[in-house]
Amino acid sequence: MIPIEVKNLSFQYAKDARKILHNLELTVATGEIVAIVGLSGIGKSTLCYCLSGIIPHVYGGVMEGQVYLNGRDTRDLTLPQIATTLGIVFQNPDNQLFSFTVEDEVAFGPENLCLPPEEIEHRITDALKKVGMSEFRHANPQQLSGGQRQLIALASVLSLQPEILIFDEAMSQIDRDGRKLILDMMLKLKAEGRTIVMIEHDFANLAVADRVLVLKDGHLAPFAGKLS
Repeated sequence: MIPIEVKNLSFQYAKDARKILHNLELTVATGEIVAIVGLSGIGKSTLCYCLSGIIPHVYGGVMEGQVYLNGRDTRDLTLPQIATTLGIVFQNPDNQLFSFTVEDEVAFGPENLCLPPEEIEHRITDALKKVGMSEFRHANPQQLSGGQRQLIALASVLSLQPEILIFDEAMSQIDRDGRKLILDMMLKLKAEGRTIVMIEHDFANLAVADRVLVLKDGHLAPFAGKLS
């Protein structure tokens, strides 16, 4: 089963608007890290929304083509079903963190799946251990560093046990130490067989990627070392 398969994807936010994505094709294999680069405003976040089902389930527009997650069209999946298959870590961790303790933050997703209390407890413990933040279980996320908050955001995603992860410029607002934490975590997740798509603007972060693609004019192509 192919984790991510995109076929002939086009998208525009309104019928009379320009196409942001145009006949785009993408396949990402199990355990692969694919980085996507491109100029600001070119449609990288829009692509993330399509991959994660935010488009068409949350944001409207005109979407043509197919996005498959493990062989299933995102149109045929509910958002809770997608959330247990694919998790997304956004640019600003504060947009994902709203609880007063790390524990409550990580528990939020599993609680909304109505999992048994013992399973929720297991997932909290496991997710925090994976990201190396167990000692901060009872801390207030807002009192942690930017890199630590991003790790908590990642733990919240991992608590849903997705096989696919998207990092949408997740390192753009954290310092060098924070970036190293996230990059190291990506490699650990890859070693577990997770599939990762990373949207990036900082070329220093691309070393972990197996492939680098550039988004230009609505299409993806192998990155040749320049964006213009």
